[in-house]
Amino acid sequence: MGTLDAIDPLRTTGVPRSVALIDISIWGVFMDRRCILGLFATALILVPAIPDIAIAQGKSLKDQLVGTWIYVSSTGKRDDGSAVDRPPAQGALTYTADGRFHFITVRTTVPKYASNDPSRPSPEEAMAVASGVVAYTGTYTLDESAKTAHLNIETSSVPNLVGAPNQRRIVTSITDEELKITNPRTPAGVTLELVFKRAK
Repeated sequence: MGTLDAIDPLRTTGVPRSVALIDISIWGVFMDRRCILGLFATALILVPAIPDIAIAQGKSLKDQLVGTWIYVSSTGKRDDGSAVDRPPAQGALTYTADGRFHFITVRTTVPKYASNDPSRPSPEEAMAVASGVVAYTGTYTLDESAKTAHLNIETSSVPNLVGAPNQRRIVTSITDEELKITNPRTPAGVTLELVFKRAK
C-alpha cells in the first residue's frame, strides 16, 4: 500500500478515486472554458485595431472618388512618345456626390498683374495667364467597370473644352490618400498622367 500511495496521489487524499477523477474532469472543462473566453476577449480587443480592408475594398469607385483632391504633379507625352515639359503648378480637383466636378491648375510661375487690374494685363502677363491657367467645371458620369469619368464641360478657361466630346478621365489608381488619373488627350494632343492627394 505504501508503494501504491506514493505513485497514486488520489489514494492519499481519502477521497474515492471515482469522485476525484470527476472533480479533475470538471476542473479541466472549467479551465478550457476560461481559456476560450480569454481568447475571445483578446480577439474583441484586437479586431478594431485591424484595418477594415474588406470594407475599403467593397467601396464603389464613386464613393472613393467623391471629395476634393489637391494637385501634386503631372507628366505629359505626345503621340510619338516624347515628353512634354510640365512646369510646377498648384491646383485641385473635386467630384461631388450629385455628379458635378471642378478642376483647376495654375502654374506657380504666373506673374501678378503690374497694374493690379486683370482687365489691363501687359501682353506678357496675358500670355502667361492664358498658358498657365487651366480651369473647367461641369457634370460627370462614372463608368465603374472601365474606371472612367465622362465629363460634360460647361465652363472653362480654355473655350475649346466647353461641350467638347469624348472628355474622359481614367482612374489608374486610387487609395484613401492618393488619386492618379489619365487624360488621354488634351486639346494640344498630349496624354497627361496626373497625381493628386486627398485634401485634409
